[in-house]
Amino acid sequence: MITIAIPTSEGRLHGHFGGCREFTLVQADPEQRKIVSIRPVTPPPHAPGLFPRWLREQGANVIIVGGIGGRALAIFAQEGIEVRAGEPGATVEALATAYLAGRLVNEPAGCAHHHDAEGGHEHHHHCDHDHQ
Repeated sequence: MITIAIPTSEGRLHGHFGGCREFTLVQADPEQRKIVSIRPVTPPPHAPGLFPRWLREQGANVIIVGGIGGRALAIFAQEGIEVRAGEPGATVEALATAYLAGRLVNEPAGCAHHHDAEGGHEHHHHCDHDHQ
């Protein structure tokens, strides 16, 4: 059994990982390629580096994202969570099914973030690259 985490908004993949206010956790049987359960969860308030650790605590083995920053990608790697690129706006079921069928093979490219001189994080998350 594996747990796939998907940052969601209204049941669809949210366009940027760091800005989401809900995750959907999908329990799946990879051998049978079947979804066993789907449950939305509310994460703690966003802070740099928090979501990857929190998702590991929730049992996530895989995360499917639209856009994501390079730092978050590195933290997911440290936490041992596989990161795959999904199409923003796709449904949870479609993304989980595509992953189980072996169709989500690409890692997302890290999106550029804007940092001020103090090292603070501004939320200007616009990605011009394809997340396929």
